[in-house]
Amino acid sequence: MKQIALDIGLVSGPTLATFYAGPNQAAFSHLKQWVALTSATSSRSPVPTYLWGDSASGKTHLLCAVQQALRDQGATVGWLDASMQDPPAFDEHWAAVLMDDVHLFNAEQQQAAFNWFVNAASFSLGVLAAGSLPPADLPLRDDLRTRLGWGHVFQLQVLSETERRAVLRQAADARGIFLSDEVMDYMLTRFSRDLGSLMELLHQLDHYGLQTQRGITIPLIKSMMDNS
Repeated sequence: MKQIALDIGLVSGPTLATFYAGPNQAAFSHLKQWVALTSATSSRSPVPTYLWGDSASGKTHLLCAVQQALRDQGATVGWLDASMQDPPAFDEHWAAVLMDDVHLFNAEQQQAAFNWFVNAASFSLGVLAAGSLPPADLPLRDDLRTRLGWGHVFQLQVLSETERRAVLRQAADARGIFLSDEVMDYMLTRFSRDLGSLMELLHQLDHYGLQTQRGITIPLIKSMMDNS
């Protein structure tokens, strides 16, 4: 069976509550405070925050979680990532600007990002961005690269397999689910190893197990995937 990236049928999107900080506690604490300050118009700070790290370190999870947290409070935000070929114009009603995968931005996206930076500073809006490289190494125009690096910069670390196993075990125990070592091995080798995706998988398995009144086993996982 080929490895499956778990991006189908997710019950919910990334949230701050479902992010396991582990070695990234400093960045996580900063972003929780950042959301609170962004929500309070009088306390907004234009100082940008930049997250960088390897794939599966949690960058996109955190950006999406921040976006959702602000939406839950009735705010709208500007979002720009490398898949958006026609970046929208800056909107002064945004509460913040979020930019993901900046290391992949083409010339048009870099121009939009720079414009957003300039306008965000004018309206005292926070900017949160993420990429795979530290600011100085980003293959971007100088004025954009400089702006991404002049504020708060955090390097995110990928959780070790031991840490992922410990988190899954703790989450399963909290749900009253028994995960055998065999099932854990299957989850970690056949699906996305990103912790957020693994937690969503656990949520789905719990729900499917309750529906079918079966324990969490490899045949159950295969059955759920065949019926998804």
